[in-house]
Amino acid sequence: MSNLITLPRILQVGAKASEEIGNIINSLGYKNSIIITDPMMVKLGYSKKIEENLAKFKISCEIFDNTIPEPTVESIQRGMEKVKNGNFDCIIALGGGSPIDSAKAISILAKYGGKMQDYRFPRIVSEQGLPLIAIPTTAGTGSEVTRFTIISDEKTDEKMLFTGLGFMPVAALVDYELTLSVPQRTTADTGIDALTHAMEAYVSKKANLYSDLQALQAMKLIAPNLRTVFNDGNNKEAREAMMLGSTLAGVAFSNASVALVHGMSRPIGANYHVPHGLSNAMLLPSVTKFSLVAAVERYADCARAMGIANSDDSDDVANDKLLIELESLNTDLNVPSPEGFGINKDDFMSKLEIMAEQAIASGSPGNNPRVPNNDEIIEIYKTLW
Repeated sequence: MSNLITLPRILQVGAKASEEIGNIINSLGYKNSIIITDPMMVKLGYSKKIEENLAKFKISCEIFDNTIPEPTVESIQRGMEKVKNGNFDCIIALGGGSPIDSAKAISILAKYGGKMQDYRFPRIVSEQGLPLIAIPTTAGTGSEVTRFTIISDEKTDEKMLFTGLGFMPVAALVDYELTLSVPQRTTADTGIDALTHAMEAYVSKKANLYSDLQALQAMKLIAPNLRTVFNDGNNKEAREAMMLGSTLAGVAFSNASVALVHGMSRPIGANYHVPHGLSNAMLLPSVTKFSLVAAVERYADCARAMGIANSDDSDDVANDKLLIELESLNTDLNVPSPEGFGINKDDFMSKLEIMAEQAIASGSPGNNPRVPNNDEIIEIYKTLW
């Protein structure tokens, strides 16, 4: 059996990688670019550096900095109109997962028209949109190397999944130095998101030898360094490990899949505006405990790769250590419960049925080693309290 592996055509990785933007775009033959980003990237001067770099190669550049933290159909529409009314031959996505996800959606809509809902899963988007060059500034989503994007339908409070080669960036410039300014809370949330990507890719029913290798290496890089970057954001060695780990985790799940954590996480984010990585963190211990029985060896491999179990530990011992570590990690990174985040318990409980339906509809729970039904998903949601 063979597996289809997809990656960006160009991967530039390491310190100063973002400074190769002009050279890379020039080599690809593009001349009229637009940067899709957020106001913070402008404030920090990151977009200005890209403009100056592009100018050396006589590549024109405009900026659209009106993306939002959890992109919606409406926010994508605004970006699409900006791009469609310009004469751009490529898009530069600069920022965390939200600007990159926004740019992916905009690249398709600006070229082919229609509305965002037309492209949602289970449709597979193979059409190539405007060429996209991704420059991530957080170590978490891995969106720079994936064929997925997530956009919220603000009218239905649902996070919609979009997938296909059309969403894969042409190039990704992975520069860990851009993460040195990331705040502590965002560092934690995106870091746990990356760890979840690696774990879910490894235990997924769609895992393969290639994705396994990326996922295990990602866990080896992320797990020993996550607390370090949370407590000392200026630790360059730890930041570099996290950035590379995040990208490898993105490669892993893009070529395998995510599973139940992500399926259940999206409805929490859509209904209560919880940052994606944070809702993943809330769920990861409970979902892992639920899933263990169906993938004992695989979860034990995760524990060993993360450095929390020894090679001579039995699988059961390794998995006990894994569950303890996931709870401990949430404590050390100040991950709140839903109640601690400010979610009303009665409202949360009243939406369990619809959130369970949305989780299953996303398709991700079907990739889990233990596939839950609606009632089991509801029970896991209840454990968060």
